[in-house]
Amino acid sequence: MRVLLAILLLVLILLQMKMWFGEGGFRDVRRLEQRVEEQSLENESLAQRNRELQAEVEDLRQGLEAVEERARSELGLIKENEEFYQVVPGQKIKPDDTE
Repeated sequence: MRVLLAILLLVLILLQMKMWFGEGGFRDVRRLEQRVEEQSLENESLAQRNRELQAEVEDLRQGLEAVEERARSELGLIKENEEFYQVVPGQKIKPDDTE
């Protein structure tokens, strides 16, 4: 009877070791859950970027305002009869240099 009990105890220990440390065990499942969570966050970030790009495409297709805004901001274009002013930051003067 003791031998049978020892064998059953050994089998239980081996099964527990496989469950906790073996392939497909608890640690692998936890690692996969973490990777799924990270991938879900990345997917949401990319989906938000896609929505923003889609909105920009729709703006560009539907009106000239978006095209004009883009031309002004990215290409520095101005309309006819407009004047362009560029503000250049000046140098800071130290209080000791004023004398």
